[in-house]
Amino acid sequence: MANPRLKDHYETAIRPALLSKFSYKNPMQVPKLDKIVINFGVGKAAADSKKLQAAVNELTLIAGQRPVVTKAKKAIANFKLREGQGIGCKVTLRADRMYEFLDRLINIALPRVRDFRGVPAKSFDGRGNYSLGLKEQLIFPEIDYDKIEEIRGMDIIICTTARTDEEAKALLAEFQMPFQISQN
Repeated sequence: MANPRLKDHYETAIRPALLSKFSYKNPMQVPKLDKIVINFGVGKAAADSKKLQAAVNELTLIAGQRPVVTKAKKAIANFKLREGQGIGCKVTLRADRMYEFLDRLINIALPRVRDFRGVPAKSFDGRGNYSLGLKEQLIFPEIDYDKIEEIRGMDIIICTTARTDEEAKALLAEFQMPFQISQN
């Protein structure tokens, strides 16, 4: 099987560009993608387990990999939540699936967001990881609009080996991540 398009692009264009931009002494210092974590929080799953199963099925379609059901760590009576009850699902993508998902996210899904002006450039955590929240799962072409019962948001965390936010932003910018242009 051939390498994903973005992985080849990283090896041939992005890595040499970052090597010269940050003047690393060793090519292994160049930041790279580590993993992508996609998380669906399903708050209504406490009352209806079918909603959780629907979220698992949708995330399987989006990621191409079966997600893990996240469970409540402790009981919260105000939310009618018991310990060990399923409240969401998440999936961790690595290697080829990670590159293929990032390719679909940047080139297909994000341009389909209504009134899209770019992703926030300030959503880095200080250690080179980027988090992004989406309001609906319908922007992914794998999801059939007619089979959706409700619109769910999701969190996407892109983990890199970069040590600083500046390096991580340069890496994602080379992948053509559509960052917002600040009005400062």
